[in-house]
Amino acid sequence: MWSLALPALERRHEVLAPTLPGHAGGPPLQGPVGTDALLDGVEAAMDAAGFGLAHVAGTSLGGHLALRLAERGRARSVVAFAPAGGWAPGDAAGPRAVLDAQERLRAELRDAAPGAAAALLADRADRRRLTRDLTERFEHIPPELLARLIAGVAGCDAEPMIGAARRGGWPMAPERITCPVRIVWGARDRLLPWPSAAAGLRAALPHADWVVLDDVGHAVPLDVPLEAAELVLGLTGGR
Repeated sequence: MWSLALPALERRHEVLAPTLPGHAGGPPLQGPVGTDALLDGVEAAMDAAGFGLAHVAGTSLGGHLALRLAERGRARSVVAFAPAGGWAPGDAAGPRAVLDAQERLRAELRDAAPGAAAALLADRADRRRLTRDLTERFEHIPPELLARLIAGVAGCDAEPMIGAARRGGWPMAPERITCPVRIVWGARDRLLPWPSAAAGLRAALPHADWVVLDDVGHAVPLDVPLEAAELVLGLTGGR
């Protein structure tokens, strides 16, 4: 998700880009499944790399975890791109819709990988279909990166994580966040539609810097990688 934005970030910062527990290439899920387990895994990766306090950026679930790291006092600043868990209290339809969509995507790509992935990536219409829920733009995304995205979705331990989200949601205590925060949303986000999927978070973080990008989809660092990097660096100051 961050591959295309990393070079610009690495010119100004030492960057740690961990794979989340339960995701393809990441450590296995251990103990009770939920956002706390994922957060513990990110903190363990930070500790192992010597990152005590860091500027943190994340997208979607990663955006939620970035805000949670700020709650735990591990963030110098946060840039969260379309973070999960931002719905207004009592909005059950929004979370249900996004989890249903994730289950459908998981089933589709699990069936496509690995044997059919090459054929899918060779066809422009299929590439657009595969990226439709993530980006408005797709021609700039290298086929090998799309193949990694397919393998990542197909290979993640999705069922227990989706089940945990259905039971417990994305708990957060925004009143504990004291560092600078920037929230970025694509106006054409199909997975977490603006502004409904941000209604609760906007009320909880009124003093955050809110940025809405026209003609941009859900995965901002994949859709417009240079702009995403600039939005991060504009908050960190490159320090």
